[in-house]
Amino acid sequence: MKATIIYAHPNPKSFNHAIKDTVENNLKRKDITYTTRDLYKLNFEPVLKPEDFIAIQKGDYLPDVKQEQNHIKNSDTLIIIHPIWWYSMPAILKGYIDRVFAKGFAYAQINGQIKGLLENKKVLIFNTLGESKEVCEKNQICQCIRKTIDSIFEFCGMEVLEHKFFFSVPYVTDSQRKEMLKEVETILDTYFPQK
Repeated sequence: MKATIIYAHPNPKSFNHAIKDTVENNLKRKDITYTTRDLYKLNFEPVLKPEDFIAIQKGDYLPDVKQEQNHIKNSDTLIIIHPIWWYSMPAILKGYIDRVFAKGFAYAQINGQIKGLLENKKVLIFNTLGESKEVCEKNQICQCIRKTIDSIFEFCGMEVLEHKFFFSVPYVTDSQRKEMLKEVETILDTYFPQK
């Protein structure tokens, strides 16, 4: 089994970074092969350019896109870690999806039907929010986020195993954050059991 962690947060002191470290340590402890794609550290170019379209029309992709596609192609599971900003993902991650999950790689039109090409791949998503669980449930925020984000991966033929939200992260205590990280461990132990 091989996993690719796609991480999108610019602050190395963020709780998202603590989630990333927890995921990496959990997989390392179990001898699970993984690679981490820290989009800000990589300085990934998120803007879809005319050159991207020219390459796709030729049945090809730009080198930075190909590199990311190879990581995804060689993985069984993607673990996506990012904050929810303005009820969505950070721009760098949206741009990553725009460029990397391109036609011909992530999906294709076959016999007049759109078909996801990343079948047999799984996805785990960890998100942090500043809002409380009560506010999110009352306004159905998480249902909307799940619908928009999970649908991207499902469109590409992937199975979303779990989409976990951590609420009020800037306002909770350190002990509550530690409990949240234990939840990360529990979720990973469910889908990546010890050999």
